[in-house]
Amino acid sequence: MGIRISMKRRLTSSLVLLLIGGGCLASYRFCGVVVTVFIIAGLYEFYRMIEKKGVKLFKIFGSVIGTLIPVSIFFKFPVTEEWQFLLVVGGLFGLFLLELMRKENYQTVLSLSATVFGIIYISWCFSFLIRIRQTEHGVLLMTFLILVTKATDIGAYLIGSRFGRTSLLPRVSPKKSLEGAVGGFVTGVIGAGLFSFFLRTEISFPHTLLLGAILAVLGQLGDLFESLIKRDCEVKDSGKLIPGIGGVLDFLDSLIFTAPTFYLYITMMRQIFFSVP
Repeated sequence: MGIRISMKRRLTSSLVLLLIGGGCLASYRFCGVVVTVFIIAGLYEFYRMIEKKGVKLFKIFGSVIGTLIPVSIFFKFPVTEEWQFLLVVGGLFGLFLLELMRKENYQTVLSLSATVFGIIYISWCFSFLIRIRQTEHGVLLMTFLILVTKATDIGAYLIGSRFGRTSLLPRVSPKKSLEGAVGGFVTGVIGAGLFSFFLRTEISFPHTLLLGAILAVLGQLGDLFESLIKRDCEVKDSGKLIPGIGGVLDFLDSLIFTAPTFYLYITMMRQIFFSVP
């Protein structure tokens, strides 16, 4: 009975998230708002987990900088190398000042490192969804990214739950199996292939399959990495915001790795990625 209730909650939450994803595809403004809200919630969950280890963080500073990143991308603020360098130096300088203002020296390296890592891991990486949405064929590309990444997640979960026998990485996530990982990879590539079939005039078939394989692997690595963080912080889920799934990070973990990789791929290989100029 408990398993059925959990599955029902998971399906309901997945349906709601699917509708939100559809809204992001339909509206650029809605996409910017959703990505920013998810980043804020993800940073809150991440910093909360790290604090369980007794590390004192600069949560407010990290959350403010983490919020400014997607906002600046959404409004297309100057993103030249000089501005990026200035923002990085300014952010680090601000952190150092906050550390100097503390009354005592305590876990300085851990505090600074964890604060900055949260910004890069969650805010910077997930903000690439907005960058993807801004590109030519942005709706198409974002659909492909979400489809393949989530097809991998679903395939790994369903096949792993039904046929999982061989543990993948017990020290990281005892419930994840090799069979589930292979299943997720296969469903991710199949999802990419189907996408190419329906939109073959836009994206070349070889690149669709190649990207499907890359995203299927990176999506699962993102899931494993978040599991590693949770394991280290001794928590089961990053939060409880999404019934049946857990926290925002539990939902975003795979996209955090696939979004920046996908964006870099399509910008570097754009000339051969699209079969139609």
